[in-house]
Amino acid sequence: MVVEETITCTSGATTNTRLPGQRTTSAAPPASPLEHAVRYTQERAWDVFPGTWLETVDGVPRCACGDSDCPAPGAHPARPCWADETTGSATTVRRLWETEPRAAVLLPTGRAFDALEVSEAVGCLALARLERMAQPLGPVTCTPNGRMLFFVLPGVAAKVPATVRRLGWSPTALDLQGKGAGDWVAAPPTRLGTRGAVQWAREPNAANRWLPDVDELVPTLAYACSREAVFVAANA
Repeated sequence: MVVEETITCTSGATTNTRLPGQRTTSAAPPASPLEHAVRYTQERAWDVFPGTWLETVDGVPRCACGDSDCPAPGAHPARPCWADETTGSATTVRRLWETEPRAAVLLPTGRAFDALEVSEAVGCLALARLERMAQPLGPVTCTPNGRMLFFVLPGVAAKVPATVRRLGWSPTALDLQGKGAGDWVAAPPTRLGTRGAVQWAREPNAANRWLPDVDELVPTLAYACSREAVFVAANA
């Protein structure tokens, strides 16, 4: 497998500046949330929906939801009925983001894909092992709060607990979370408050259009999670 980019993991920060469709020249302006949302619908046939956004109040960026203690400022659904706002139509996407161009780009899970979430340290270890084994990968995002999400086939999230038990681990002992039907993930270039933007560790492309199944990814993620758990326990 060809490794497209190098990830540098340093205490919660991941280096990866190239976004889907973005030119590599420094003179090119960054793509807007609308442009990204349209690409996701047209190039990957993913549904999308707009989330909250950041507003500057007295010089401080705050979430448009109005909660001063919002745990995910500018990066969560704006309404409880968000599932009714998802769309795979580029025309509808343009209409939705015209209302609020700053809106987060959110992707529903359980449809075109599920997502497996781990810590950044676990994700980096897993990526290195998977690439050495030439294991096919789907897209992978990294978030500014130190998490990584691996895109997998829809339905995989529900299989994770049983698969982890079969491999000899307790699901509650591993920091491995699945996002499936009824859930969502934030996609680039969504910003999480002042922490930074969600970025691609492995961006969507023709090579990773086919997503991995549970047995192709969970064993490696579970192993990496167990390594992290042992390290944390040893240094507690």
